[in-house]
Amino acid sequence: MAPFDLAASLGPVAYALVFGAIGFGFGAALEMGGFGDTRKLAGQFYFRDMTVLKVMFTGIAVAAVLVALATSFGLLDMTRVFVNPTYLWPGIVGGLIMGVGFVIGGFCPGTSLVAASTLKVDGMLFLLGALVGVWLFGETVSSFQGFWLSSYMGRFTLADWLGLPLGVTVLLVVVMAVALFWAGDLAQQHFGQKRPWAEVVKGPGRGWQLLAGSLVGASLFLVVRGQPDPEARFARMGPEVRRSVEERTIYVDPAEVVALRKDIGVQVAILDLRDERDFNLFHVGGSRRATLAELESQERLKHLLDQPPTTVTFLLGTGEAAALPAWRRLTAQGVPNLYVIEGGVNRWLERYPVDACVAERVGRVDGRDEPAWRFLYATGSTQPAAWPELSASRDFRSPCAAPAAASHDDAHQARSWPAHAYTRRVKLKSKAAVKGGCG
Repeated sequence: MAPFDLAASLGPVAYALVFGAIGFGFGAALEMGGFGDTRKLAGQFYFRDMTVLKVMFTGIAVAAVLVALATSFGLLDMTRVFVNPTYLWPGIVGGLIMGVGFVIGGFCPGTSLVAASTLKVDGMLFLLGALVGVWLFGETVSSFQGFWLSSYMGRFTLADWLGLPLGVTVLLVVVMAVALFWAGDLAQQHFGQKRPWAEVVKGPGRGWQLLAGSLVGASLFLVVRGQPDPEARFARMGPEVRRSVEERTIYVDPAEVVALRKDIGVQVAILDLRDERDFNLFHVGGSRRATLAELESQERLKHLLDQPPTTVTFLLGTGEAAALPAWRRLTAQGVPNLYVIEGGVNRWLERYPVDACVAERVGRVDGRDEPAWRFLYATGSTQPAAWPELSASRDFRSPCAAPAAASHDDAHQARSWPAHAYTRRVKLKSKAAVKGGCG
């Protein structure tokens, strides 16, 4: 399933040659389309030549339909495709600045490279100005960094903004592109070819009708077909993902979780999938209780997807039975660095037991979601076992202490845990930021 790791499969030289060929092909297409000519590029702002609008919106509509079809048929995993994070207000201001520069200079950065490659002097000067502007920005960005990093929205798409299914969003984009294409053609006839409105040809050509009809039809097909659910996505993921379950490389020993909680270079998040009663009886310090339905809500899922690349998220159940389906569904939706705590709370308490007066063992630790301990008190995260990464746990008051000793130091516990052996499983991964396009 795409996207493919070409760097690993082709090697660095072939990888560079492939993307070099794509870049040269893209530049050649721009030049053949006239995008190296400032008159054609600037003509769109005067409604005289709408080639740029037609080409760009055709590309956007066709790409949107093909990408959505590829994801619908399981050919492409969009969760593994890097999407530039949205910084709303800086993006708007930057777009306005670039738009003004486009009108004045007649180029965007990409088309200036095309013009410069054909030895056009205006393209070379524009490219030189762009490079100087990049240098000035780099030298001054610290003075307005607060604004530059403001209104962060993470991976934010039109479907997220509209709250609509992907197929419906693609249909709206296609309809908008068709309408703009048609309006641009009318404007070009009137302002560029100087035709009176009465003589403007209102009906589109046969080729245009065929393209528009194909895109609208494909979009309607997407609306009806929809996108695969998380279980279907997981079934279509590569064999290495399924192998990680079979070989249990997604299961992390509680001792490794504790070691990571001591590592200042790693952020550990623990999501407890148990019900509220069991969570109140005992839970790992700093963990958050959540149901799978809550984690799959748009807001919570977006938070999981936008976590820093140094974050490792662990799913925790009583055993492993409930955590594995949650791991499958969240992994299929692109949540990175996601693991299951081996044996659940049962194994955690086996590694780091609570006081004997708090709970007694009543079952086996075998991965099932049956509690292996029966609690006599609701301790939450007040037991030392909830924070085993602490070198000494003198701040925890034991419920086993006699009432008369409750105000004395001997009512406090000082406990250090043994260094349990474990096989390291966690490997931090992050999506690479691969950018491109006319801008």
